[in-house]
Amino acid sequence: MTQFNAAMSYNLNNAITGAYPNFMIDYANALVTRGNLTGAAGGAASSPSAGDVEATWTDNSGSGSAQATDKALIALLNTTRGEAVFTTAGPARSAGSATIPVPSEYSGEDVEVFLGFVSEDGTKVANSVYLGSVTVA
Repeated sequence: MTQFNAAMSYNLNNAITGAYPNFMIDYANALVTRGNLTGAAGGAASSPSAGDVEATWTDNSGSGSAQATDKALIALLNTTRGEAVFTTAGPARSAGSATIPVPSEYSGEDVEVFLGFVSEDGTKVANSVYLGSVTVA
């Protein structure tokens, strides 16, 4: 099975709810990334200023396989527009936060926020965590 097929299979089996034709995505059960790197702890999301979404987390470096140098992977899904904004090489796990700029047109719209981590050398990835829905300032 390809990585794409494995991801589709996981999300179809765990994050899709409802019955035809009224399917919905249960974002809390969806994964953007999946792997055995230790995941995020204490994550939260907000939009402190216009055009920005901020993700915060607790630095859990040293817990399991978590390293201070792991890079944040943040994905924002604007379901109104069917668009995504993401970074795959955000700040280090030790930074505890990242601010992601979004298009000014997103102001007043909701984005679904996911946080994961990738090892510094790119060989390991953590299961993503759903940080919730945030209204962009």
